[in-house]
Amino acid sequence: MKASPKHVLVVDVGGTSVKILATGQHERRSFPSGPKLKPKQMVSEVKKLAADWKYDVVSIGYPGPVLRGRPISDPYNLGRGWVGFDFEAAFGCPVKIVNDAAMQALGSYKGGKMLFLGLGTGLGTAMVVDGIVEPMEVGHLPYKKGTYEDYVGRAALDHRGKKKWRRDVADVVARLIAALEPDDTVLGGGNVKKLDELPPHSREGGNANAFRGGFRLWDQDQVLLHPPARSKRRT
Repeated sequence: MKASPKHVLVVDVGGTSVKILATGQHERRSFPSGPKLKPKQMVSEVKKLAADWKYDVVSIGYPGPVLRGRPISDPYNLGRGWVGFDFEAAFGCPVKIVNDAAMQALGSYKGGKMLFLGLGTGLGTAMVVDGIVEPMEVGHLPYKKGTYEDYVGRAALDHRGKKKWRRDVADVVARLIAALEPDDTVLGGGNVKKLDELPPHSREGGNANAFRGGFRLWDQDQVLLHPPARSKRRT
């Protein structure tokens, strides 16, 4: 089996900032993103910010659906032009792209069947089952008068207040645990710190997990990125 590259640059693209870290570095770097950020600008800013870092390959956590390593729709909170953009040509090296929640999930994984919920600009969701990562779009499913994301995303926190937001987070987490029956549930994302307590049967994911997941993408002994066959319901 081909050996894993020695130097990986991980790019975590978010709705408010783009964060980067490379193999052997100890402090992440970042710059603001926002609704006008396009892929060409993102790559240019990353390359400038990482100019003194060594890397052979790049991992990108993308805030939207990814199919076979390519974005299939533009992010809700960023500019246009992400679909069809040639990231390998722009970076000048091999690039792996996964949904940002899937990358964080991979970095949080300890074994078994794990559910990851990212409380950030929206609601990122993914599962890892026996080392196989399966990104999901659960945040867009109907909930109350909107979707899950409408009630637990950043806009809901800002407009409805912490008390209602925390109550809805607890309810959504309980519903998804009951439906998906994970062995382990991890809450990540920037807003998890705004919970006064974690919902039952969940644990907090550390800030470094997205980067750890990006490094793991190139460890061919640890991860498979194609969707698994549906597991049978446990009794």
